[in-house]
Amino acid sequence: MNAGSLFGAPRRALTDVELVWIEKRLEHWIRFGRIAHERILTRRTRVVSFRPDAVFAFVRWSANDWGTVHSRIDVLRAVGRGEAYTSVPFVRPGGEVLLSVQGWPKVSQVLAQIDAIEAQALDPCETAPEHWLHLGNRIAAGQPARAYTPLRHAAWLKRKATGQ
Repeated sequence: MNAGSLFGAPRRALTDVELVWIEKRLEHWIRFGRIAHERILTRRTRVVSFRPDAVFAFVRWSANDWGTVHSRIDVLRAVGRGEAYTSVPFVRPGGEVLLSVQGWPKVSQVLAQIDAIEAQALDPCETAPEHWLHLGNRIAAGQPARAYTPLRHAAWLKRKATGQ
């Protein structure tokens, strides 16, 4: 394997996410996603990488002496070389944003939806991208979202298999 590749994929084709953990101050973590590579930079910082088309959830939280200052979750699709993308802090180069919410009440709604998907023995990485778009839009509108069910998942997998 040459120095420019990792697991057979060119290094520049991967999407890197910087994760930070400073207890009670700053936390960046991956809620779900298939990590292709991980580099530990310091005791508190590491970089994880995703292959093109991988879907992952990236959570950011920060606090000060008086409590939570910022919380956010983004569900992103890692892009391939030459694809358009949206810049997201700590994500290089960026990704296709499927869901983006801020504020702990909204973030906790998304985390609860992820838990509900996993409780049905479904992998959030394989969830239909349209579900994340729907969920983000419904949360933004203050409306309940449709549940992601095994039936919806089966329909998505059939649609995906036919290339639609």
